Amino acid sequence: MPTPVSALILRRPKTLRQALVMLTDEPRLTPIAGCTDVYVGLHFGTVKERRFIDLWSLDELRGISLDGGRLRIGAVTTYSEIIASKLVARRLPMLAAASREVGGAQIQNRGTLGGNIANASPAGDTLPVLAAAGAAVILRSTRGQRTVPFDSFYTGYRASVRQPDELIVAVEFPAIAGRQWWRKVGTRRAQAISKIMIAGFRPRAERGKSNGSAVVRIAFGSVGPTVVLAKQAAAILQRGGTISDAQAALAGEIAPIDDVRSTRDYRAQVASHLLAQFWSSTE
Repeated sequence: MPTPVSALILRRPKTLRQALVMLTDEPRLTPIAGCTDVYVGLHFGTVKERRFIDLWSLDELRGISLDGGRLRIGAVTTYSEIIASKLVARRLPMLAAASREVGGAQIQNRGTLGGNIANASPAGDTLPVLAAAGAAVILRSTRGQRTVPFDSFYTGYRASVRQPDELIVAVEFPAIAGRQWWRKVGTRRAQAISKIMIAGFRPRAERGKSNGSAVVRIAFGSVGPTVVLAKQAAAILQRGGTISDAQAALAGEIAPIDDVRSTRDYRAQVASHLLAQFWSSTE
């Protein structure tokens, strides 16, 4: 049944500094912004948290820019803003592609990149993109700021290294030169939780020669407790191995499950097909 509003406590800081102080004083506060998942959970009574801190109005956490050659996206930047960004279209088109298939326009106008990361669902649409792009998560507290490589951010199902007094303030992406590829398999292209997703990056080669300064990166969503960066499969393809060998390696890297949206066998089979499609499409 719906959670009664009277049972909830909401803090609304006016600045990022105020927000960090509030989290230090009340580490049980749960950060929220667009609330596209939280509102659903409160309606069905599945959200255990009762104390929240609203970050939606903090402009310090918004925006898309270049910082020292790295693409920086604020945590409260919405999918609609990502879709409309010329910087994202030029530097990270697979993130724009993923954002276009996150729900409908209403969800895209409210959902945020930081929220997708913090929610920590293995079905988060943008998460394979962040893994494949070699992103870094910027965390800040009153104690200071730290940068965590995205592929080290999650520690398990819906669990991460973020401490209770820390906020995700931004995500940064290195410049990557090569082919980017993203696909989502679901009941529909959008407005449906994914059955499986893949994001891949293939560095640009010079006249058939491999680029030693960059590596193939391939990530999958909805095939394990967290997003899966398929390092072994990517390494095989990087050194010129066969797609069959890469598919065999991938089978040992993912751990799909049966649930209401799909079956373990279906996800494993589709992941294998998507790997082959990625490689042939980016030649």
